[in-house]
Amino acid sequence: MPFVIEFIAGLVTLSFLFLLYVKYSQTYWSRKGIPYLKPHSLLGNIENPFKRKRGLALDVKASYDTFKRRKIKYGGIYFFTEPIFMPLDTDLIKNILSKDFPHFLGHGFQFNEKYDPLSGHLFNLEGEKWRNMRVKLSPTFTSGKMKYMFKTLLDCGGPMIDHVDNLCKSGESLDIKEILACYTTDIIGSCAFGLECNSFKDPNAEFRRYGRKLFIPSFKVLVLQFLIFWIPTLPRYVPLKFTPDDAEKFFINAVKNILDYRTVNNVKRHDFIQMFLEMQEKSKAEGTEGFTLNEIAAQAFIFFLAGFETSSTTMTFCLHELAFNQDIQDKLREEICETYKKNNGELTYDAIMEMKYMDDVLNETLRKYPPVPTLNRVCSVDYTIPDTNFTIRKGTQVFISSLGMHRDEEYYPNPTKFDPERFSEENKATRPAFSFLPFGEGPRICIGLRFGLMQAKVGLSMLLSNYKVKPEKNESYNIRFDPKAFILGKDGPVKLRTEKLTA
Repeated sequence: MPFVIEFIAGLVTLSFLFLLYVKYSQTYWSRKGIPYLKPHSLLGNIENPFKRKRGLALDVKASYDTFKRRKIKYGGIYFFTEPIFMPLDTDLIKNILSKDFPHFLGHGFQFNEKYDPLSGHLFNLEGEKWRNMRVKLSPTFTSGKMKYMFKTLLDCGGPMIDHVDNLCKSGESLDIKEILACYTTDIIGSCAFGLECNSFKDPNAEFRRYGRKLFIPSFKVLVLQFLIFWIPTLPRYVPLKFTPDDAEKFFINAVKNILDYRTVNNVKRHDFIQMFLEMQEKSKAEGTEGFTLNEIAAQAFIFFLAGFETSSTTMTFCLHELAFNQDIQDKLREEICETYKKNNGELTYDAIMEMKYMDDVLNETLRKYPPVPTLNRVCSVDYTIPDTNFTIRKGTQVFISSLGMHRDEEYYPNPTKFDPERFSEENKATRPAFSFLPFGEGPRICIGLRFGLMQAKVGLSMLLSNYKVKPEKNESYNIRFDPKAFILGKDGPVKLRTEKLTA
């Protein structure tokens, strides 16, 4: 009995001390004299991560909106006990992302390549490792390399059109979200791995299956994210792993088999894997250290994930808006058809790069639905905000709400309205450059941005030149975002109907 009493007393004492620690930690911003939002629970200003009803992106946007109403340039919030710095001023955001980038080098995502080899990709890397990898990967996305890959995009569009044709003839509505995910999966499977995924013939093909699985975080992953955000150095000492074992095995084996086959049979292709083979040959000739299998697999892995999901969700949101805005759809179709006509019924890389209204429509889609709704940075060197006495300390997390900025009436009046004219040259000139951040900005801007937009332009051109899209009868215009998704996406399918166009 005395043991039980001592145990309970110890538990109560520890709980009390823990509560004191949390409460004291959540006074960080008030002690610094910085405007802040009062934590609404022990979890800070973020809702329970295990019972997500709206998601982190909307939590951060709500904080942005509150600070904006208070007319302040920056403020502080809390994720549990972790203080988060939130800049709102576009000049300060420019400093953080670009001008004073050396003070904010990383995203702050901790990982351990030994236990989770596929986590050692460009998005997670920091410092010299990130810089060296970025320099080596950049040639993959030059105009010349993308022209070589352009035919692959057209080839992958054929099965998509056949699939939509069959649904259109049967009178079925389309889950356009799944159709576009299959399309971009086939593209990335070919451009990154040199493999035919055949997602339309086999919806459970391995690449498509793992694509679905990896973008729906398990409870285990949610717990790990929470722990690592609270204790950033944890992965250095504990064998934590985000990637499921079966997915890790599949991607590493896929890369190994492709590398071995091409080396033995002297096969060459214009794709991501070929670039690594050429860099390996160059390193061997120079007597320098090349890439390990795991390093190559990790880069191919993130190219696959980021490449298929961001483009497919952008096209999904775009078609959703066009279905409800027929005048905009008609105007875009007119430009697409004129482009085909000028090029003898063909779609070319140079032609889609000249489609101005397509750019405006995609930019407006990215404004309203930024794939990365919250940009993360971590302060790597103490940084004093210009013209103030406040210093952001090393290790402080920084959240930039691109979703909040993109729906800020100061920059985009009537922000819920879908209006591509916002991106006319005349209208763009009225806004600060850093008020539009769908893929980040500065040295860490998304490396595959141009490739992703190329995918979207080809997919939309092929669909809209063949079909008129309309909303399903019960499809709501207002979208509920998936609260658990890493990339901003709709919770559930996006149902549209198509009407075949006659020549």
